[in-house]
Amino acid sequence: MPGRRNRNRGAVAIRPRRRKGDAMRAFDGLPAPLRRWMAGAVLPWSPGSCLAIWKRASDPQDAVARLNRAERATLEKAGQ
Repeated sequence: MPGRRNRNRGAVAIRPRRRKGDAMRAFDGLPAPLRRWMAGAVLPWSPGSCLAIWKRASDPQDAVARLNRAERATLEKAGQ
């Protein structure tokens, strides 16, 4: 059935991508505050992209603020 794979994504207009490696293992290796943020995120972020943002931050609060801005910008770009 065409499109059946993407039914659980809702109305998000972002193109799905194939993941490389074990996403759950990568998720488990993240810092606890980052895992909490990802668990509550609106979009299905990859552990790698979140970790890259996290590493650029000066502290956990700055990291969460950066992640929130990135998610907001992505949603705006997708027309949400």
